[in-house]
Amino acid sequence: AAGAPPVTEKLEDEDWVTLSQQGLEPIAEGRFVVHTSAHPVAPPPGGRAFLIEAGQAFGTGHHATTSGCLAMLDGMADWGFDNIIDVGTGTGLLAFAARHLWPGATIVATDIDPRAIVVTRENAELNAIPAIDLIVADGALDDSITARAPYDLLIANILAGPLVSMASEIAAIAAPGATIVLAGLLETQRGDVVAAFGECGCTLDAVDRRGDWSILRLTAGAERYVPTRPIDPKGRDGWALDL
Repeated sequence: AAGAPPVTEKLEDEDWVTLSQQGLEPIAEGRFVVHTSAHPVAPPPGGRAFLIEAGQAFGTGHHATTSGCLAMLDGMADWGFDNIIDVGTGTGLLAFAARHLWPGATIVATDIDPRAIVVTRENAELNAIPAIDLIVADGALDDSITARAPYDLLIANILAGPLVSMASEIAAIAAPGATIVLAGLLETQRGDVVAAFGECGCTLDAVDRRGDWSILRLTAGAERYVPTRPIDPKGRDGWALDL
């Protein structure tokens, strides 16, 4: 991807393996199944199975935030999207699901951690996922991301603090009326996240609560948001720990 730092190294297994593959059974959300090589499974009729090894990076589908995002995307299968971004892609899983649902869309997957982009590239090859542009970037503050804006579907499965901090820059790259899917936040943090995006003209449309976690679907304002003050990086620390 244009402007992305080169990422050429291949990770060794021990760099990422922090979970036991034997302990992770396949998970199913709508038309999607996510599994490890230790637990292969066929996709449901008309669905898609993704092989994502445990411990590679956050976003294997076994956390409520990631599985909830899969369900949220699955529920929008009949919607039309042309330009999609997955901010904090982790393993690439949500970008892969978007590619399956909207095969004609342009899709960008970003992460602040170059290792996550290595993992996503390897997973894309392993799962035969075509045409996803990968960018190493801190949130949406990157010329190669803003140059592709506006996006009509934006996905950010990270953490509440970074979501609040990034609200204005995410809203700024959203097309008028765009759909925004947010996750990685506790239900107790929902108000802060919704308020931050509300200040940028976004409205909350749906909540999928899974235990202590909430997945949000918002709609961007009718006019494209233009930030009124400089981006404040406060609260961004640790945002790469997307779940």
